[in-house]
Amino acid sequence: MALFWRIFGLNAVVLGGATSLLLWAPVTVSAPVVLTEAIVLVGGLVVMLVANAVLLRVGLAPLERVTRRMATVDLLRPGQRVSVAGHGGVPDLVRAFNDMLGRLEHERATSSARALYAQESERRRIAQELHDEVGQSMTAVLLELKRAADHAHDPDLRTDLQHAQETTRASLDEVRRLARRLRPGVLEDLGLVSALTTLTTDLSTHTGLAVHRRFEADLPKLDQQTELVLYRVAQESLTNVARHADATEVGVHLYRDGDRIQLLICDDGRGFGLANEGAGLRGMRERALLIGAALELEAAPGGGVQVGLSVPLQGDGG
Repeated sequence: MALFWRIFGLNAVVLGGATSLLLWAPVTVSAPVVLTEAIVLVGGLVVMLVANAVLLRVGLAPLERVTRRMATVDLLRPGQRVSVAGHGGVPDLVRAFNDMLGRLEHERATSSARALYAQESERRRIAQELHDEVGQSMTAVLLELKRAADHAHDPDLRTDLQHAQETTRASLDEVRRLARRLRPGVLEDLGLVSALTTLTTDLSTHTGLAVHRRFEADLPKLDQQTELVLYRVAQESLTNVARHADATEVGVHLYRDGDRIQLLICDDGRGFGLANEGAGLRGMRERALLIGAALELEAAPGGGVQVGLSVPLQGDGG
């Protein structure tokens, strides 16, 4: 029964009973009102108010749950729904709200997939241009500097040219490193473990962080999108550690746990982003949603932050 008809019916019963009592019962209202009459009238009013309050509390409770959920819902954490039972106006409204959340989650996942695909395409294009255009130009400059240094007769000029040569070589190495970060060719050529090994080696080389790797042997074969999500989550997590955590050590673990692949990245720093997630962390959640994975951030046992990505295996896990 709809909430309107329940409230109307209850009021009708109470008012009808009061009317019947006044019509057929030997009850009158004196002027002035005597004590017993006042007790009967006040008692009837209290019963009606209590009954209405109870019915409204029970009937409107789902709306309060919807209000609380609306204030806390996060489309990057799908599956948040309001429990509902029965039929009628309010339960149907709650079901409509749950259906709306489902549609929004689907639309968010679809739009995120398109945006991330475009992002990866643009990264691939920029990496290709860095490698083909900028890299080749800097290589040509490096050869010209070497040729000029070899033919220079002035020792001071030769020294300056050699310094410029070293600077150009270092810049060329940096361009190549940026190109690898934008487009992890080793991921496509040699697989996830080799790509993560290269990523952590570069991190240790450029930041001085002690990196502890533990990659389980004989991991099941994963599809290209899943490997890319795992790689990008590891990359973003390690970038956060290097920039914000003030850590000295970081551990990167990749292993199989039943029907899931687990990626754990744990540092000993001061933590980052646990209270207010930045764009990087929300980007990791969006990537995780693409493959139905769960991303969790929590305080690490020895301080710092632990980032965990749990990826379900498709079918028999390869």
